[in-house]
Amino acid sequence: MEISSIWIKKLVWSLWVTRRELITNPQHRVFPKFGSMKAFSAINSTNSCLPNTHFLKVPIFHPFFRFNPFGHAANRAHKLPFTISCKLKSSDVENKGKSVSQKIILSEASSPLLTEDDGTNGDTGDVPQSSKKKKGGPFGLLNMLRRKTLQILSSLPLAIADMFAAAALMALGTIIEQGEAPDFYFQKYPEDDPVFGFFTWRWILALGFDHMFSSPVFLGVLALLGASLLACTYTTQLPLITVSRRWSFLHSAEAIRKQEFSESLPRSSIQDVGTLLMGSGYEVFLKGPSLYAFKGLAGRLAPVGVHIALLLVMAGGTVSAAGSFRGSVTVPQGLNFVVGDVLVPSGFLSSPTEAFNTEIHVNRFYMDYYESGEVSQFYTDLSLRNMDGKEVMRKTISVNDPLRYGGITIYQTDWSISALQILKDNEGPYNLAMAPLQINGDKKLFGTFLPVGDINSPDVKGISMLARDLQSIVLYDKEGKFVGVRRPNSKLPINIDGSDIVIVDAIGSSGLDLKTDPGVPVVYAGFGALMITTCISYLSHSQIWALQDGTTVVIGGKTNRAKMEFPEEMNLLLDKVPEIVESTLSKQADSISGSLMD
Repeated sequence: MEISSIWIKKLVWSLWVTRRELITNPQHRVFPKFGSMKAFSAINSTNSCLPNTHFLKVPIFHPFFRFNPFGHAANRAHKLPFTISCKLKSSDVENKGKSVSQKIILSEASSPLLTEDDGTNGDTGDVPQSSKKKKGGPFGLLNMLRRKTLQILSSLPLAIADMFAAAALMALGTIIEQGEAPDFYFQKYPEDDPVFGFFTWRWILALGFDHMFSSPVFLGVLALLGASLLACTYTTQLPLITVSRRWSFLHSAEAIRKQEFSESLPRSSIQDVGTLLMGSGYEVFLKGPSLYAFKGLAGRLAPVGVHIALLLVMAGGTVSAAGSFRGSVTVPQGLNFVVGDVLVPSGFLSSPTEAFNTEIHVNRFYMDYYESGEVSQFYTDLSLRNMDGKEVMRKTISVNDPLRYGGITIYQTDWSISALQILKDNEGPYNLAMAPLQINGDKKLFGTFLPVGDINSPDVKGISMLARDLQSIVLYDKEGKFVGVRRPNSKLPINIDGSDIVIVDAIGSSGLDLKTDPGVPVVYAGFGALMITTCISYLSHSQIWALQDGTTVVIGGKTNRAKMEFPEEMNLLLDKVPEIVESTLSKQADSISGSLMD
């Protein structure tokens, strides 16, 4: 039906007058739910130019009356927008002589209800003051700061700079000796001879580089890198996943032809294309003449997994650096020690456990040797006892075979000889303490001294005994001349300066390292997840759109990886699409046109 310009002007004028009457007459601002038609007659009486039937057909009055004369049919979203410009006669000074443009949208959908604030802002359609307040104020400032912070943290240059800074600090931590006493750094990095002309012990102690991996500088860099990963995940990766899971149909052939790959299939059916895509592993969605398909969604999820894995590795490393205990001890065979007396906290997160009250007893220490006589492996038989003296665990440890109990790990790391047990002229046994002797290279040598004669003499002399390991002892007289070699437990005496000496036993000492590392499981989980998600991230996420345009199927697609292989895959797939013969072509066109009409 053609609408004349005169009728449109009358309609706008009636609407304007009606609204002015509602504003000036408070009794007309709130209407009943129309058990009667009094309100209709009231408006009709002031707007005689508008027929009664138009009130029931134009849903523009729904916000005023909260009345839906068409029932459920009013919810259909069929809109007819048009714009009318005219001069409105109003008593307002600001509107005199001005052309006010209004846009009238005729829609069967329900419009929002009016509140008492509606119409109080003048007739020019100004934005309510409450809306303006929501955009500004403290909440608006906080939202702006949040967006700006996320934008800075999620930037790629910042993440790369953080990673380089963390790598540089870790490299520096391997160069600078860790955990030494301050006197060590005073001597190694003196102020009168600084490294690179400026680096002295003051830098090391002030920045905490003597315990690099728990220093505030290193932990701060890790925290910044973690925040950058979280921001990137929140602002980039999660929205990509959300978009990838949507059924994003394209309803125009031009949009499909703009994809990385596009092709037209004359005399083809979109149902056949969907069937072939399903056979190739695609998830296919069909809506009327439009088709959407995708596969490899795990490739989109993998970057989020990579970020989570990196966060796990950093979190585990931080807990290990700032929440662990470490200690070393050398224990002779037959003696014991308490775990809590050896372990020292390494950071502010360190907290002792009940296992720190465990007593460890060294039952036996022994070695294995190569045929050349070199030490091949050394072992320590340990017993763990609670405070009541009851044995709770026993194990023989060796290098690369530690003992784990209550979150505490005990490693076999070193050995020494603590004492020689001898008989002198069938008297004893005497225990002679062995001391390590400094020699060139990494060879070990231990020695002891048995005085002969007056031990209070300032020029006392005696028998010297040297040992490289626990299997042989070399003896020298008081003049320093070689006398012979004896094996422990051989019970063969040797006469030196008139005394018979028997080597009963060589008592070894076990060098043990103890530590608690609560972050190790987290680090292992992070590295495992990192390897898996990195492999998954190489999977391609491919998307395909298709549209039935008459008897032609327009198809296009794109992928985030495998850019060269994707066109080849699509060509092989499209070669299998069957061609519709003439006899069925007309039937298919009729069915498509029928579906479009519906």
